[in-house]
Amino acid sequence: MSEFLPTGIQLTYLVAASLFIVGLKKLGSPASARQGNFLAAVGMLLAVVATLLDRQVLSYEMILVGLAVGSLIGAIAAQKVAMTAMPQMVGLLNGLGGAASALVAVAEFWRLMGTSQAIPLDANISMLLDVFIGGVTFTGSMIAFAKLQGLISGSPVTFPLQQPINALLLVGFVVGSGYLLVAPENLPIFLAVVGVSLLLGVLFVLPIGGGDMPVVISLLNSLSGLAASAAGFVVMNNMLIIAGALVGASGLILTQIMCKAMNRSLVSVLFGSFGKAGVSGGGGTEDKTVHSIDPEEGAMMLGYARSVVIVPGYGMAVAQAQHSVRELADQLEKMGVDVKYAIHPVAGRMPGHMNVLLAEANVPYPQLHDMEDINPQFEQTDVALVIGANDVVNPAARSDAASPIYGMPILEVDRAKHTIVIKRGMSTGFAGVDNDLFYKDKTMMLFGSAKDVVGKLVSEVKQL
Repeated sequence: MSEFLPTGIQLTYLVAASLFIVGLKKLGSPASARQGNFLAAVGMLLAVVATLLDRQVLSYEMILVGLAVGSLIGAIAAQKVAMTAMPQMVGLLNGLGGAASALVAVAEFWRLMGTSQAIPLDANISMLLDVFIGGVTFTGSMIAFAKLQGLISGSPVTFPLQQPINALLLVGFVVGSGYLLVAPENLPIFLAVVGVSLLLGVLFVLPIGGGDMPVVISLLNSLSGLAASAAGFVVMNNMLIIAGALVGASGLILTQIMCKAMNRSLVSVLFGSFGKAGVSGGGGTEDKTVHSIDPEEGAMMLGYARSVVIVPGYGMAVAQAQHSVRELADQLEKMGVDVKYAIHPVAGRMPGHMNVLLAEANVPYPQLHDMEDINPQFEQTDVALVIGANDVVNPAARSDAASPIYGMPILEVDRAKHTIVIKRGMSTGFAGVDNDLFYKDKTMMLFGSAKDVVGKLVSEVKQL
């Protein structure tokens, strides 16, 4: 029986890898995303069980303790963490994945140091790559988590000679790694390169502003996958190599999609300090007029419209207004209004943030429209209802060449016959750019928390 066990493990790995690929494919559509997530989870369960049956496993007791503790933490997090906090949660999970991979390399180096044999060159290279990618992912994700959670400022944090210091640290890592390839049994140098990788992760994310968080989250997700793949080479586990490569590749593709949605290169995202406080566009606001309305007037505009397009943004997430928004849409549909949702790829603080929130509120998938599909329809739309969105609807991206967001594709709500913007105040978005949409003649501002205002709109619409 034991002779066939390795073959059975590899076959199980093949089935698990197939489930990962099918799951990723299904994650490409909101309608099949849950099924894709389930298939991928089944694949991971098979991979874990197969690995536990491997004869190289030495201590099942410690593994069971880890499974119990991890499962308990995961179950509590699933119950307690709000959907609005998913960006922070994803950032935290990316960091833990990177840390786990880096610890595999550290543990393997420590084990090899205790043997009388020399550390092989290929193992040394794998460990150094694992330490670098995993370390950067861990601390970088922790900084991203802190920014998203509000523990530190979400604005870019810069200081003099920042880039030269980063370059010097990177050179130091390369030099230290080169030394370890020649003299691998040097523990202080190894610990030094570990420390440098951790510091680089901090300095990598600090200068990136909140407006670029969707790109950063997807990039760190890709790096966590690459770290896992490198860990697979360290411990010679085919499943870990494949799973990590899939996560790394899909995360990188998603990163490119996010960059395209912002019309920015990845280099400008990482080194451009987009979202820096104090940036403004369109001149001063002292000579601009804002047209404000109350919920009763807003309800009349919505209730007597033939078509309404709802544009959700991060303000909706902060106020946890997604259920109220769904209730408003249901009331409008009962009155014969055609209701659609316009989803910008980078709305919120992580890729798919708005889709996740609206899915939680059971918004029908056919009502969700991406930017390319919905933009041509705005000219025939009676009312565009913007809920907590800012930069993704700013016309300056289309018309003001001096604006920092010029060229970024936007949802063209200003082309609708009327636009209602629900917002707490006149503050700028993540990019720190004043929004010309707020001052247009066809734009009406409804000030207040998204959840409170939408709730009042629901009450007023019911009375029409």
